[in-house]
Amino acid sequence: MSVKEIKSELLGEKYYEIDHKSGLKIFVWPKEGYNTTYGIFGTPFGSTYNHFTVDGEEVRVPDGIAHYLEHKLFESEEGDAFTLYASTGANANAYTSFEKTCYLFSCTSQFERCLEILLDFVRNPYFTAETVKKEQGIIGQEIKMYDDSADWRVMFNMLEGLYHNHPVKIDIAGTVESISHITAEKLYKCYNTYYNLHNMALTVVGKADVDTVLEICDRMLTPQDKVDVTTHFPHEPYEVLKPYVEQKLPVAVPLFNLGFKCSGERLMTENEIAYTDILLFLLASSASPMYRELLDKGLINSTFSYEQFEGPGYFTIIFGGESRDPKSAEIIIKKYIDTLREKGIDDEDFEIAKKATYGDALSSLNSVDTVANLTEDFCFNNRKIFTYFDAISKATKEDIENRLREILDTDNTTLSVVKG
Repeated sequence: MSVKEIKSELLGEKYYEIDHKSGLKIFVWPKEGYNTTYGIFGTPFGSTYNHFTVDGEEVRVPDGIAHYLEHKLFESEEGDAFTLYASTGANANAYTSFEKTCYLFSCTSQFERCLEILLDFVRNPYFTAETVKKEQGIIGQEIKMYDDSADWRVMFNMLEGLYHNHPVKIDIAGTVESISHITAEKLYKCYNTYYNLHNMALTVVGKADVDTVLEICDRMLTPQDKVDVTTHFPHEPYEVLKPYVEQKLPVAVPLFNLGFKCSGERLMTENEIAYTDILLFLLASSASPMYRELLDKGLINSTFSYEQFEGPGYFTIIFGGESRDPKSAEIIIKKYIDTLREKGIDDEDFEIAKKATYGDALSSLNSVDTVANLTEDFCFNNRKIFTYFDAISKATKEDIENRLREILDTDNTTLSVVKG
């Protein structure tokens, strides 16, 4: 077992990275003066992981199985993990995204007990044919509720327009039909493949210390043999499938998502993420000319947002929000991108965007949950947090202009609209 102290002189921050004897990767961020502790235990097994090879065996599983597995892990023969957390006063939750599943808690007392509960229920699955069948009705209702959510549908309609083959276009929870094929045996197959400790990470941030975390992990985790797993994703063309998708739902103001499809052949580096963050702030923050024009023309309101959306095999830049005329908003967004690419970036605009991006990133280190979730995400994608901060601080205008030339192809987009 090795314990490494990782420090950033630039930020005045440090954390500890531990290769535990069980195979688990552990990160501990002690936060002096904090009363809250946040723990998160995750695995890089998300909704897009429906085809894999493990120990030479090729496996295909139903859509929605990662989310289904997340629900089932909270149950045991003794009862529900939420009941155990309630006795500590902690808040507990879990989530499944496209590329990972995480279980978490936040507490101001009884940290040791909270961590014991987390490790215990995630490491002790209990699936039977009866309990699996019972869950199908519960999750089926959840899927139907999301089908009526305008925010949810505008995003997934966009993904369905952008992607030909990649499972990122499939709802995280799957469909009522797909989850009907989930069995206890398939859940155990996914669990034993992706919930192997060599594949997982535990992050603790806040009022905690390395010795306490290690004592609990030493006591509760036994070494595992590493599982040889390869996740498969289908070939995805560069071009979008459909440039426009529309759905009618009862909304007061139309919603839109404008997605710019980029090459997702590999995951981005810390530098590329940093440069993209600066570029998007420069282009679309509330201080940008594009935002002001959209707002002045009544084409957006305070719901307008932007993000880089990326994972294994996919990468999209998304702009979205409420708009009474989404197609006119699309025209203006594309015009500003093309103009910026043609004329270059103004020196002052670059400096403002760089400082603001760095400030936003720096302030995120004050949030225990943001730090913990970011640590898990960077770990699973083989990135280093402090490298990302360094990339922002050292970015040049030329770096951002080069990044602009690499992404945001205005001829490769999907506009998704939901309106009444």
